[in-house]
Amino acid sequence: MAEQTSQDGDTPENGEEARRARRIRPTGQRRRPRSRRRKILLAAAWTAAGGILVGGAGLGFAYVKLNGNLEGVDINAALGSDRPEEVDDGSLDLLVLGSDSRSGDNGKYGRDEGAARSDTAMIVHLHEGRKKATVVSIPRDTLVTRPDCAAEDGSTVSGGQRQMFNTAYEAGGPACAVKTVEQMSGIRMDHYLEVDFSGFQEIIDRLGGVEVTTGKAIDDDKSGLHLDKGTHTLDGEQSLGLVRTRHGVGDGSDLGRIQLQQTFLTALMHRVQDMGLLSSPKKLYGVADAATKSLTTDAELDSVPALLDFAQGLKGLEPEGMEMLTLPVEYDPADANRVLPQEKAGAQVWKALRADKAVPASATEGSAGDKGDVDDVVSAG
Repeated sequence: MAEQTSQDGDTPENGEEARRARRIRPTGQRRRPRSRRRKILLAAAWTAAGGILVGGAGLGFAYVKLNGNLEGVDINAALGSDRPEEVDDGSLDLLVLGSDSRSGDNGKYGRDEGAARSDTAMIVHLHEGRKKATVVSIPRDTLVTRPDCAAEDGSTVSGGQRQMFNTAYEAGGPACAVKTVEQMSGIRMDHYLEVDFSGFQEIIDRLGGVEVTTGKAIDDDKSGLHLDKGTHTLDGEQSLGLVRTRHGVGDGSDLGRIQLQQTFLTALMHRVQDMGLLSSPKKLYGVADAATKSLTTDAELDSVPALLDFAQGLKGLEPEGMEMLTLPVEYDPADANRVLPQEKAGAQVWKALRADKAVPASATEGSAGDKGDVDDVVSAG
């Protein structure tokens, strides 16, 4: 009897593996949900995945070492079916978080209060074809309606209105952060990436620094950043100070810091693109080792082969193809230290991404996040 095959030509033995490969390959269709076991930017993911290309006799060691570095969390199992519907249009959506935990190596950045919050949050929408991306930053001080979430001990943490966005991670970890974003946007997050402070710093040092130009001096004792006017190659400590500073730029709010983070992301992508990692196996492995030790991913990306497969589809994405914006917000009349989403403008942003279209410029006009441009303070390169 002839061996049975599916309509796609998969045999029963290799069908599941082939289907999984199609789900996570960025150049193909979106994945379907599946359950399996349990931090940084797209550029870091690219360098981490590239680590298995060191080749030769060291390949086996590199694979085992880098694979062992990764941590994963099963978002699909945690959230079940209570999620937006999958859309099969060739695009991909990721939630990228930076955690402000003060435990362990991160203790020097503040007092450990026993919990972490999402200090940085970006929704990265990779458009069909992977040559363009839209990055939407969510201010951590945004007041949102947070859903009920499961805590690590299995109990339920009640949600509620007027909750700061970054408390979702504190309440229920990555799954709660994803659930909150999906409720806000109506967009299913295909993947999750997270990085911590100390890991971010090591990655930048392994890259040999990132070049930025300051239009004026920056002095911020709270972030530890002190830069004269001019062009600088920032090491890991200085880069961390830049993406954390809020008192040395603009009005001292989180909105100005977000613009600095977006500028730094562009500079980071230029650095990874220009340094020729693949021509230096030693340097490539060092970057990949630092990145994989820092990353927490969803369960479908928590292996080197999966990261490599994902990253190979991003080779056509240039820094110029990244559109970066901040969720349209306005200052809360009841608390000047908090912001509220602008519902109509925000709806334009989410509608565009759901349709895999560019976000109209009108969506961010009048937003508090569109004011206080920092281009004259810091630029990429």
